[in-house]
Amino acid sequence: MIDQPTDIRDGEALDLENLRSFLRENISGIDETSSLIAAQFPRGFSNLTYSLQIGKKDLVLRRPPFGAKIKSAHDMSREYKILSNLIKVYPKVPEPLAYCEDDAVIGAPFYIMERVKGVILRPKRPSELQPSAAQMTNIATAMIDTFVELHAVDFKAAGLADLGRPEGYVQRQIEGWIKRYQKAKTDDISQMESLARWLTDNMPPDSGAALIHNDYKYDNLSLNPDNLGDVIAVLDWEMATLGDPLMDLGTSLGYWMDPDDPPEFKQMQLSPTTLPGNPSRAEVAEIYARKSGRNIDQIVFYYAYGLYKIAVIVQQIYARYKSGHTSDPRFTNLIHAVRGCALLASQAVVKGRIDRLFV
Repeated sequence: MIDQPTDIRDGEALDLENLRSFLRENISGIDETSSLIAAQFPRGFSNLTYSLQIGKKDLVLRRPPFGAKIKSAHDMSREYKILSNLIKVYPKVPEPLAYCEDDAVIGAPFYIMERVKGVILRPKRPSELQPSAAQMTNIATAMIDTFVELHAVDFKAAGLADLGRPEGYVQRQIEGWIKRYQKAKTDDISQMESLARWLTDNMPPDSGAALIHNDYKYDNLSLNPDNLGDVIAVLDWEMATLGDPLMDLGTSLGYWMDPDDPPEFKQMQLSPTTLPGNPSRAEVAEIYARKSGRNIDQIVFYYAYGLYKIAVIVQQIYARYKSGHTSDPRFTNLIHAVRGCALLASQAVVKGRIDRLFV
């Protein structure tokens, strides 16, 4: 059940000779005779993640996607800094080992970290590898508990007080994601336009400041293979910042599909949230509120924001594909995911709730 890499996709190969030299010079315990074997973790639509085996070392490399021009979203030095500082006060992150800003090595900045060998829950796992309902309940509980823990991290003690500007976070996010959508827009989607207006008109005040992950979902958690109800690492910190924790909750809820959502929407799910034993979206929000003590009276806004933000991220990836910057076949139909997110958010606004949206 431990997450395994596969063959590297066409067009996303690494310069292994340059990389081997870098690893020998920057990571202890690697001798000159060690051969380097690289593979790629196949999931994810943003920063690329590779498995590296050299000598007795089991490493992971992270680099920006090919053709990406969104520097703030693919800043390898920033992600490396987050991990380097966060691990001092929060143990559930991989250990960062080396950073390289020299494009001459593999064509882009990258960093190296330890590989955490755990179970990662991805959608469409073979039935024999799916957790039981009881296991799934334990995993969901651990996921929410870890989310609450993350939002309680002392970011000042971690040396991350300059990571972002939490004041005015809600307004900046709404305005920023609307601008990003307009810049990456390829198709006319009326519900994205009306949703942008609703979010602008219904912004709540900031609820507080916390370290937020901004992509918190099952497949960014590494679970203990011997106890799936134990989160051993939170992965993929590329979008982490300081901001409103309820906006972070909204993003996570945007990824959460319920069993009674229409089949065409459940096909978009990036996490196995519809397996038996999972709480519903509304229950996730309620459990989080109870354990964190935070007020979720405006949960429809946060959920609609989460879906809008996810739609924009997907739109940016789709725009890269349409422009020919990537040929990854997974991107062909991403515009349908943009439409789906917009429809789910619009239903939440109309219904005034985040569950039973098509009842």
